[in-house]
Amino acid sequence: MNKPEEEFILQLHPRANETVSLEIPKDTLESLKKIADSRDMSSNALLKFYIGQGLRQDLAKLFSNCVLEATAQVLAKHIQSEAEISDILQEIRSQTNC
Repeated sequence: MNKPEEEFILQLHPRANETVSLEIPKDTLESLKKIADSRDMSSNALLKFYIGQGLRQDLAKLFSNCVLEATAQVLAKHIQSEAEISDILQEIRSQTNC
């Protein structure tokens, strides 16, 4: 049996980085610094975290939309009624909160 610390080894893969310049309102930057301090992290790390979090949410929504579009195309091949297809897609959206 594996030791607990052997089961959860985090392996980071280096990724290419690019420096960008970003103008942020001073009050927003001060708020960012306060939150970063309260989380014991740098402002830069917190900003990367926020960008990554928002990006993941948007990518998930984009993927969801692609899946729904593909689903609609497949359903259209097998079901003649546009109303029925619409009802099915609406039911999928309501159950997945899309």
